[in-house]
Amino acid sequence: MDNISVLLEPVHAFLNQIGAFMPRLMIALGVLLVGWLIAKALRYSLVKALRALNFNVLTERAGVDGFLQQSGTEKDTTELVGWIVYATALLVSLIIAFNSLGLMQVTDLLSKLLLFVPKILVALLIIVFGSYFARFVGTSVQNYCRGADISDGDLLGRVARYAVLVFVLLLAMDNVEISGGLIQQTFLIILAGFVFAGALAFGLGGRDYAAALLERWFPRDRSDRTP
Repeated sequence: MDNISVLLEPVHAFLNQIGAFMPRLMIALGVLLVGWLIAKALRYSLVKALRALNFNVLTERAGVDGFLQQSGTEKDTTELVGWIVYATALLVSLIIAFNSLGLMQVTDLLSKLLLFVPKILVALLIIVFGSYFARFVGTSVQNYCRGADISDGDLLGRVARYAVLVFVLLLAMDNVEISGGLIQQTFLIILAGFVFAGALAFGLGGRDYAAALLERWFPRDRSDRTP
């Protein structure tokens, strides 16, 4: 009997562990189920609210929806925001579930990921509103050039728009804190190199073209010249 008790003792310990683990597992599964339902409800409600506020019109005019469609996805920016909120709610439910199971390492990893998700959402909103503002600036420059009879107004408008877009993208990347600013610094170095090379080439070989271009943009009044 003593030998049998010794053999059955590990089995009893294993069954006790299972009996203690099953309630926590059921609680974790219930938390995941409730979290999934809440996440779906939040995504549906947020998408409906954003479309009611014409947020999809804003993203379409800003050109963000067109960029997403060119990348191969059929979702627009409004649905993308909804999916980000959906993922955030799921992460919260996963953290609560794994915390109830005592898996602290997984909980810490998911907590770090949860802190990163809102930064992506803010960066996306910066890109949306910044792109719309960039388009507004470009259109304003084009209209001003047409009103002032300045040639190449479309070119100047595109330059102004892309300059604002570059600034907006830098702000978005800085908010996400990708690589500790390495991407921003590399991009600025490359941009400064292109600007310097273009200015040097234009200064050395394009003086006559620059004079003709300034004359076309700001023509002098030849009626005041003495014959």
